[in-house]
Amino acid sequence: MTQEDDIKNAIDVMRKGGVILYPTDTVWGIGCDATDEKAVARVYEIKKRNDSKALICLVDSDARLQRYVRNVPNVAWDLMELATKPTTIIFDQAVNLAPNLIAEDGSIAMRITKEPFSKMLCYRFQKPIVSTSANISGEPAAQNYCDLSPELIDAVDYVCHTRRQEHKPHTPSSIIKLTNEGVVTIIRP
Repeated sequence: MTQEDDIKNAIDVMRKGGVILYPTDTVWGIGCDATDEKAVARVYEIKKRNDSKALICLVDSDARLQRYVRNVPNVAWDLMELATKPTTIIFDQAVNLAPNLIAEDGSIAMRITKEPFSKMLCYRFQKPIVSTSANISGEPAAQNYCDLSPELIDAVDYVCHTRRQEHKPHTPSSIIKLTNEGVVTIIRP
C-alpha cells in the first residue's frame, strides 16, 4: 500500500467518525477527528481512560493551530521554534473542538507535527487529529507497530500501514503548559 493510499484510507475512516492507530512524530497514536464528540468518546473508551484526563491533538501548521486556540501567546512560537524534540503545549481557551476533548479549565494540548506522515495526514484531513499514546491507560506506550496490543488493534477502525516495519526507540513529547499571561510550566520535560 502506498503512503498516499494509507492517508486516504485513514482520512475516510476519520470523516465517518472512526478511530485509527497511526505513527506520529513520537510514539504510535490513537487518533480521530478532534471535532467529533462521539469519536473522542470512543478513544477514551478504547484507552479505558477517564475523560477528565485531556488528550493531545496534532495539527500540521501554525495557521491550523490558531483556528483551535483563541489566543496563542507570542512566547509559544519561540518555544516551538527552539524545541529540540516534539513539544506539546497546553493552551488556554480552546475553541472549535469536541467539548469532551477540552479540559475543565478550557485548555487544550496541541502539537504541530513535523514528522512527514503525521504532518501530511493532518494537512489532508484539514482538522486537528487526536493523538493520544496507543496503549490502554497505565500501560507502556507503543513505540513501534510491533508494540501495539492485539486488543487495541481490534478496537479501532483502521491501522495505518506506514512505518509498520520500523524498530527504533521513540519517546512521548515534552509537555509545557502556557497561560495567556505567558506563565510557562513544564509538565513533562
